Amino acid sequence: MHENLRFGALELDLVARRGDLVVIVEVRTRGPRSFDRPFSSIGRDKQRRLVRAAHFLWSRELSRLPDVRRVRIDVASVTRQGGRTTVEYVPGAITA
Repeated sequence: MHENLRFGALELDLVARRGDLVVIVEVRTRGPRSFDRPFSSIGRDKQRRLVRAAHFLWSRELSRLPDVRRVRIDVASVTRQGGRTTVEYVPGAITA
């Protein structure tokens, strides 16, 4: 697993591998004073940047690995409120 990979201006929070699948995870965190929810903080521009970064990672590195066949972009939402932390996870949340 890799954390915070950068490709120029593009950044990926987490990249993990399981078998032939590479999962890119966008982690969104919000505290109790936040006005928006973590999932709603991923606008069209952020989605496009994530897809562009996934394509870049595929073309530069992953496509050269013979046993990697798939890439998926998931989103993890972390909310802190009242001393509790809640994590929601959506596999395949962002698609090209």
